[in-house]
Amino acid sequence: MSSCVTVIKPIHKFSVENAGPAPDYTDSTAWAALPGHYTAAQQRPPGLPRPAPTPADTVADVFYVHPTTYFWKLGYWNAPLRLKRLRRFTARTCLRNQASLFYDAGRLYAPRYRQATLYAFFAPNHINSKPALDLAYADVKTSFLYYLAHYNHGRPFILAGHSQGTTHLARLLHELVDGNPQLRKQLIAAYLIGRKIKPNEYLHLPALRDSLQTGGIIAWNTTSRGAEFPPYRGLLVTNPLTWTLDSAAAPASLNRGGVPLTFNRIDPHVTGAQAHHGLLWASPTHPSGYEHLHIPGESELSASYHLVDYNFFYLNMRENARARVRAWQSAHK
Repeated sequence: MSSCVTVIKPIHKFSVENAGPAPDYTDSTAWAALPGHYTAAQQRPPGLPRPAPTPADTVADVFYVHPTTYFWKLGYWNAPLRLKRLRRFTARTCLRNQASLFYDAGRLYAPRYRQATLYAFFAPNHINSKPALDLAYADVKTSFLYYLAHYNHGRPFILAGHSQGTTHLARLLHELVDGNPQLRKQLIAAYLIGRKIKPNEYLHLPALRDSLQTGGIIAWNTTSRGAEFPPYRGLLVTNPLTWTLDSAAAPASLNRGGVPLTFNRIDPHVTGAQAHHGLLWASPTHPSGYEHLHIPGESELSASYHLVDYNFFYLNMRENARARVRAWQSAHK
């Protein structure tokens, strides 16, 4: 991992000019997913029916922010939107493997943004890391404000992100939603997956404690069973097999099905899950396609399943998003 980090270190200083023009969210091409336009999030693993091009009967929206897909050494701190290769990779990985599970829960909106390089997360104290992340966040914030002004029309919404996407959504909730009673009322749930989120992260947005509660936050970081990672102690861990916050082990029989990164099958009962000291423990034995990373400073048996935080629990997340939409609707009749 250390050698990989060295390879992706930008060779230039941060500059807005190197990041290229800001996205114009009046243009549909500035969105990776937008109702009425084809998106890779409409793809389905074998066994699930294809959705309608735009779900017409849903009462809700989903605003999804994808994780880092900028791994190549182009020398920049932020990825210019002109990179067609990056757009294809984002669609093939994030939209297909993550956003697709929300597609039937609501009208899907996913902005393109000038994401920060992965190196910014490995070197958070570097002089250029914060400006790069701030620029990426500025795009996400602009897209959300445009969505509220032009697309939302007072509809309830889900926020969903992973990794860098969660970083920006967590900040957006602090700045725009937590202190706004109207937006809090519209919020069905915020799936803040793959980053450090505290149980009391917000003043008015609680950690959701069951499968149907709305108006709050959900978070976890997946590792192999037995891992201990002190920096994560005390973080919010929602068990995606029970949707509770307790430390009881949920058996694999509750796992409706995971989907590997290859997106070519559904694996029923792929793993159990248990909250432990700020981590979500999963089984270290499972079918192929659920890639892991070694946790720095930990034994070789301790693996981070950050790449498959969504994939391990694909069908459970898919069903839960739709269930929370129905719960919100019932509560606001």
